[in-house]
Amino acid sequence: MIETTERRMDVEMYWQKLGCNFAQVDRVFDACMEEAKALLSEQGLVSYIENARFLGKMGRGPEPLLVYLEEAPGVAELVGEQALEDMREFAHYMSTHTNFKAMVPFLQTIGAVARRLHSYEVFKQYIEIIRDMMEKTSGSVHGHHTTFPSPGLPELLKQAPRLLTELSLEGFKNWVDYGIQYYNNHPDRQIDYFCLQSADAHAVMQRERHGTLMVDNERKLDAYLRGLWQESDYLVPYSLAFDELRKPMPYYDKYGIRLPDAYDDDRGVSGINRYRAALAHMAAHRRWSQQMIVDNWSPFQRIAVEVFEDSRVEYLAMQRYPGLHKLFLALHPIPKQEDLALEDRSLIQLRLAIVSRAILDPDYQVENEVIRGFVQRFFEAMKEGESSSAAMADIALSFIARTRRQTDASPNTYFDNTEVDYRDDNRHLWIYIEQGDDEEDTFEHLKDHSNDDEIDSLPPRHYHEWDYNAQHYRPDWVSVYEGLQPRGNAVVIDNLLAKHSALAKRLKQMLDMLKPQDKVRIRYQEEGSELDLDVAVRSLIDSKGGAAPDPRINMSHRTDGRNIAVMLLLDLSQSLDEKAAGCNQTILELSQEAVSLLAWSIDQVKDPFAIAGFHSNTRHDVRYYHIKGFSEGWDDEVKSRLASMEAAYSTRMGGAMRHAAHYLKAQQADKKLMLILTDGEPADIDVDDEQLLIQDARQAVNELDQDGIYTYCINLDPKADEYVADIFGRQYTIIDHVDRLPERLPELFISLTK
Repeated sequence: MIETTERRMDVEMYWQKLGCNFAQVDRVFDACMEEAKALLSEQGLVSYIENARFLGKMGRGPEPLLVYLEEAPGVAELVGEQALEDMREFAHYMSTHTNFKAMVPFLQTIGAVARRLHSYEVFKQYIEIIRDMMEKTSGSVHGHHTTFPSPGLPELLKQAPRLLTELSLEGFKNWVDYGIQYYNNHPDRQIDYFCLQSADAHAVMQRERHGTLMVDNERKLDAYLRGLWQESDYLVPYSLAFDELRKPMPYYDKYGIRLPDAYDDDRGVSGINRYRAALAHMAAHRRWSQQMIVDNWSPFQRIAVEVFEDSRVEYLAMQRYPGLHKLFLALHPIPKQEDLALEDRSLIQLRLAIVSRAILDPDYQVENEVIRGFVQRFFEAMKEGESSSAAMADIALSFIARTRRQTDASPNTYFDNTEVDYRDDNRHLWIYIEQGDDEEDTFEHLKDHSNDDEIDSLPPRHYHEWDYNAQHYRPDWVSVYEGLQPRGNAVVIDNLLAKHSALAKRLKQMLDMLKPQDKVRIRYQEEGSELDLDVAVRSLIDSKGGAAPDPRINMSHRTDGRNIAVMLLLDLSQSLDEKAAGCNQTILELSQEAVSLLAWSIDQVKDPFAIAGFHSNTRHDVRYYHIKGFSEGWDDEVKSRLASMEAAYSTRMGGAMRHAAHYLKAQQADKKLMLILTDGEPADIDVDDEQLLIQDARQAVNELDQDGIYTYCINLDPKADEYVADIFGRQYTIIDHVDRLPERLPELFISLTK
């Protein structure tokens, strides 16, 4: 009783020092002080109360004080009692600026942040990152109050614990800096970025994450699938960081194999081996599992069938590749059998995890007699050969019927040490005769694109874009949608070629000089494809006369020719619909004539070539139209596409060039030439800085040059001198008289490839 009275008097003393009149604080103060006294030194308690008193007198209501009292002791224990004053100072700093609404999110999340940082120095650095973000995005000047609040600051503070789970502090700072730099003038976009709702937030997060990235190891994993399993499929990453509610799992369907975008080393297993375990498990399913109709099965029955079928295919995989056993064993959790005695929650996951572990680990002794009996049934079924998915289903359904408890229906479900995270979600096993509303049909929004006239035939490819101000790339910034150009009337192109028959005749004389010549003999070879009779006869005479014969009696051949692949990339922006100066045709019509003649010319010399057009409507919608592929001939099909070209929207050149290079790089050629035909500078409606897309196109040219692709621009803009050299250096020609384009374009090709 005396001790209790003394404790109460002690708490009352601190309450008096706090000087607080908030009833909400009074109700929790005793509990807060109990925790504080357990975690803080005497000096720490003094600092704790003084800083709390300060926050309570700021005039911001009871909430900042309440949150500080609850969170501060835990923070001080983790990073040091110096942090108590830092928390108060920074909260006060926020309170005196227009960012006072961010004060409570800062205090609410600081405990979770401290659990990720563990040291006072790093804790201070975190606060400086937040301070820097607040000042840069709210227009503040050092030493002066801000004039408007930072839109994204509260969202950043709310997401900080989650971000620091995935990123180092350096990665966190880089992620924050990116949001400041690119969204400082766009409040709504800034909010989307800092609350992890924008694609850019995900892309930069991916760039800054640590661990083994799937994209960096895709070739290794593909080789693993091909070499060991004779399987190959698209490997598609998904992020583990942005869907905590559903906790996505690996899976596969007809569109590819889905895997996490990054795996950290875990339980002594490297990230790359975790990927191999997941792929081995799914490859085993693809080889040995059969689909089952499950409309009449309950969720519990489905879960049980999944576990038994997972164990079956892994058992078969380990028989084929015994080394997998060590890998699976290391990654499989060890469930606590003593928790089967719990009666206040659903234990279905625990019972099945025990079955799974017992099948995998011969040293794991199952104490429950009923569960042990089902493990034995599994092995008896496997003795009969590979068994079947249906046989596993029979055992699983019996297992549910035999082991079910009344508490299994409880929403309070036991999950500790039951999740086997390298296994997939088994969506491939199920057939639904009547699909329910709760069944997700992934990719249902994608259309059937068997019709070549459909433009949106593929998901977008994402390309980075160069920011010359920041001197680094914006990752996955541009979305390029590619499709096949719709068909038109091929006769239109034939008429254009007939119109220029005289020019074609003159060009043919020039083109004949470019054609590969006949084979050239290489004589005096010791090894070759043919016998050189003249040398062989002389060698025989020398041998008969007693002289040493010449052994070089063979000859070989080489083709005296050219090995060039050409990509013609056409700007199809809206400005092509304007009339060309000095004639009654539009620039688009003249481009059509010129491209027709150029295609005919390239076809004459038999160089492989492709034609594509592009335009853009912001970075989210760059359209890339295939007009002719490298493997296609110059025929009516290609001509019909060329005849249907239309102009629209803007000219985001860098993304289109990178996408065209994707196809040109794949060609086996000594020289790879990309010709860009445009009538203006790179531009788009979502870009205010005129230099931004010009500098990105310049960077794209440099990238292509490093890949061995020679770029050359044919520009129809009379003002092109102001920018074209910045992009292409000396690799361009400006055609002032657009009406001469049909003549000049083939001539340029000849001069570039002779």
